[in-house]
Amino acid sequence: MGKLALASRLLAAAALFVSSAVASAQSLPVTVNASGNTATIVVGDPAQPVADLTLTFDDASGLQASSLGVSAQLVSLSDSALLARLPGLGLTPLDPAFPLLITIEPPTLGGLSFRRSVRVEVHTHALSYSAGSSYRLFKASLGGNFRDISDEIAPGSVRSRGTTGGFSQFLVLSDLRATGSVIAQKIAWLRARVDQLPLAEQPAFDAWLDTVATAVAAAEYADAIAALDAFRARAVARAGSPLADQWRAARDLDNHAGELIAGAATLKFSVAYLRDFGQ
Repeated sequence: MGKLALASRLLAAAALFVSSAVASAQSLPVTVNASGNTATIVVGDPAQPVADLTLTFDDASGLQASSLGVSAQLVSLSDSALLARLPGLGLTPLDPAFPLLITIEPPTLGGLSFRRSVRVEVHTHALSYSAGSSYRLFKASLGGNFRDISDEIAPGSVRSRGTTGGFSQFLVLSDLRATGSVIAQKIAWLRARVDQLPLAEQPAFDAWLDTVATAVAAAEYADAIAALDAFRARAVARAGSPLADQWRAARDLDNHAGELIAGAATLKFSVAYLRDFGQ
């Protein structure tokens, strides 16, 4: 089956879901392999996959196929519960060619842990890449609201990449919101994370975010990006002590450093997008 045929199959499945009076989801098989600090996931028939994922951990322990807890579904475009979790009041729609929800929810006793962050890549031939693409990788906790974690959108056909300090659900969406609004929301999210740090650690991170906000407002994008690089470098340098930097399946730790690193990466992506493509 070629790329166009695969996209047509997904579109037909999505249309079927929309016509249903009851929101539903179709589970898809997943094939998971893990070795060292890398896991690969194939969604659907391995010979003609709907998507494939790559997870690249900074420093993983207990990483194996059974410790990741991966599942995937084609979801209904009319699922009101899911749509209510998307930001932007209709400005971040599901693409009917790729209504795929991926869940990575490691079992509590599975033994998985990692330090700092993990890079997530979702690759599919069902979507077509173009420069300045509006496709983005969104993440949510189970039942929580989705937010953009993209730090790169690349061709092939679409490779959506993001960094995270934890899991569990992922969608590739079209983001039609104004980029300035997205940047403001990402700054606010990072400020909220900084507020959770030990008091002595907060001023330096807040100062870098102040610099980012001021630079973006003045269209001084190089200064904003330099400030984000400094923000990230400080999070890396402070990881472990005094900033907690571990996630584990028991959900008993708060990975402050990993979330700051990930938040800086996606904010930098949006600043660069504003610089290159405008609102």
